[in-house]
Amino acid sequence: MRGRTLSAGIALAVFTGMTVTLAAQPVTASPIAGTAVARPIAAPAAVLAAPDISVSNVQAHLTQFNSIASSNGGNRRAGSAGYTASLTYVKTRLQAAGYTVSEQYCSSCTYPSNNLIAEWPGGPADQVVMFGAHLDGVSAGPGINDNATGSATLLENALVLAAQSPTMTKRVRFAWWTDEEQGLNGSRFYVNSLNATQRGYIKGYYNFDMVGSTNGGYFINRVTSTTAAPLKAYWDSLGLQPEENVEGQGRSDDYYFQQAGIPTSGYAAGASARKTSAQAAKWGGTANSAYDTCYHRACDTTANVSATVLNRAADGVAYALWQLAVGGGTPTNDFSVAVNPTARSVARGASTTATVVTATTAGSAQSVSLSASGAPTGVSVSFSPSSVTSGGSATMTLTASAGAATGTFTITVTGTGSVTRSASLTLTVTGAGGCAGGQVIGNGGFESGSTPWTASSGVITSSSGQPARTGSYKAWLDGYGSTHTDTLSQSVTVPAGCASYTLSFWLHIDTAETTASTAYDRLTVQVGSAALATYSNLNAAAGYAQRTFNVAAYAGQTVTLRFTGTEDSSLQTSFVIDDVTLQAS
Repeated sequence: MRGRTLSAGIALAVFTGMTVTLAAQPVTASPIAGTAVARPIAAPAAVLAAPDISVSNVQAHLTQFNSIASSNGGNRRAGSAGYTASLTYVKTRLQAAGYTVSEQYCSSCTYPSNNLIAEWPGGPADQVVMFGAHLDGVSAGPGINDNATGSATLLENALVLAAQSPTMTKRVRFAWWTDEEQGLNGSRFYVNSLNATQRGYIKGYYNFDMVGSTNGGYFINRVTSTTAAPLKAYWDSLGLQPEENVEGQGRSDDYYFQQAGIPTSGYAAGASARKTSAQAAKWGGTANSAYDTCYHRACDTTANVSATVLNRAADGVAYALWQLAVGGGTPTNDFSVAVNPTARSVARGASTTATVVTATTAGSAQSVSLSASGAPTGVSVSFSPSSVTSGGSATMTLTASAGAATGTFTITVTGTGSVTRSASLTLTVTGAGGCAGGQVIGNGGFESGSTPWTASSGVITSSSGQPARTGSYKAWLDGYGSTHTDTLSQSVTVPAGCASYTLSFWLHIDTAETTASTAYDRLTVQVGSAALATYSNLNAAAGYAQRTFNVAAYAGQTVTLRFTGTEDSSLQTSFVIDDVTLQAS
C-alpha cells in the first residue's frame, strides 16, 4: 500500500438492485439520496458453491515472491529485476492455466514497467468483474504482506477458477499493477488508457492490498456499498464484524477506478495504523500496536503474514467471484469450518481443547460430520458433538498419551456435508506432563551480568544516569539523542500444562522530545515473531510502571523475548527496563 494519502477527494457511488444470496437470506443495499447511481453488479440468480482456496497454495506463492526478492537485491520494487521476475512468475502460471494474458507498459510510471492483465475466456465481454492487486513492493524489503499477499491471493483464485472452469455469467479480469508504491501510477495508467465504452464494461473493480497482516483487522473498502456486499457477506458468515477501510482510503489502486465512476470495493488487513482495544476484543491481536509492524520494512518477509487472516481473505475473494460471475445449476448449500484457537500445546499424559465453528455460507443449513487427520502417534482427537448443523460449534479434545510423539504437527479438521470444508490447528506435544511452574526468565533483574541475555553494547548497566528499580543494574535502551537502535533478548522455554502464564516487566521512559502527538522514538516488545506492544516518547512518565501480558499461547514452546529500541536523529528517549519475569503457575 502506498504510504501517503492522496489529497484529492474520493467520489462515492452507491449502486442499487444487487442481491447476494448467503445462508438463504438476501443482503440488499439501498441508494443514498443525492449520490450517483450506476448500473448494479447483479449476482446471478443461481450460483454454484465457491471453492475453498488452499492457504497453503497461497503461501507457496509468497515463498516464491520472497525467493525472487532474495535473488534480486532484496526487493521487488517497480522497474527492478525483482519486479520483472515476479511478473514473469505470475504470467507463466496464468498462461499455463489457459488465461488470455497481456502486459501493458506504463510509460508515465516513476519506474517505467509493465502491468499484467489476465482475462478468463468465458462470460460476456461487455460485463466485466475485475480483481486487482499491486505486484510491486518498496525497496526496503521483499514486500510480502505489502503486497505479495494480495498478488498471491488473486493468483491462486485465478488458478482455481481455471481448474474448475465453471459456466460464467460475467467476464472475469485479473490485474497485477506496477508502480503503486510511487503513487498508484500503474493502475492510473490503465484506467486512463480505457475509453468510455471500455470503462462502462467494467461493472465492478475489487482491490486487495495487504491481506495477511500479523496483527490484522478485517477491513472492506466502502463496506456499506452494494459493491462490497459479497465480500462483507462472507466475512459476516464467519462472525468477523468487518469495518470500513479508513486507513486505506485513497492509498491503493481502487482510487482511480473510483474517480472514473467504476464501482469499487476490496479487502485489507491494515498497515501502520494501530489496532484499537475494541478491535482487539473482537478480532484478537494486540491493542495499540500496528496492524503490520513490518510495514515498508526489511522484515516484511514470509514470517510477516498471518495464515488465518490470509485464508479468510482468499476464501472471501472466491465467494465474491462465484457470487458475481459464476452460474449454472441450482444454488448449492455450503458451509465454512474454522478452529479457535488455531494453535494448541499439550504435554504427554494431558489433554487440551479447541472449538470448531461452522457457518452456513450458501443455501440452507445442513448436517456436518466432523473428523480429524494428521495427529501424531499417541494423540487422539474427539469431537463433542461429532456432528453439528452448520452454524453450530463443537468442542475438539486432543489427548496425548504418556508415550505420544513429541514435536509440532498440523491437525486438519474436516467437515463433511453436501461438500467438504476444512481448517487446521497447529499442535505442539511436549515431553513433560503437568505444570513445572515458576519463573522462567533468567537474570530478570540484570544483577548477575549479561547471561543469559543477548544485548547491544552498554544496554545492561549500573550507570547512575538512569536509576535501577531494584538493585544496581537495569537494561537501558537508547538515550543517545541520535539515530540509534538497541536490542535486548533472551530465549525462554515456556512450560506446558500450567493454568496461567504472565510476562511482566517494569518500564521507565524518559524523553527530551517536546511533542505531544508524534512518536519519534519507539520500544517494541516481541515474543517470537509477534509484537506484544509498542511504546514511544509519548508514553514518558516519572518512575517505573509495570507492564503485564498473558503469554499462554506460547505454552510448551521455546521462544525469544525481545526488546527493540529505535531512536531518531535528535532529542533522546531512554527506555529503561528492570525486573523481568515470566511466571507460570
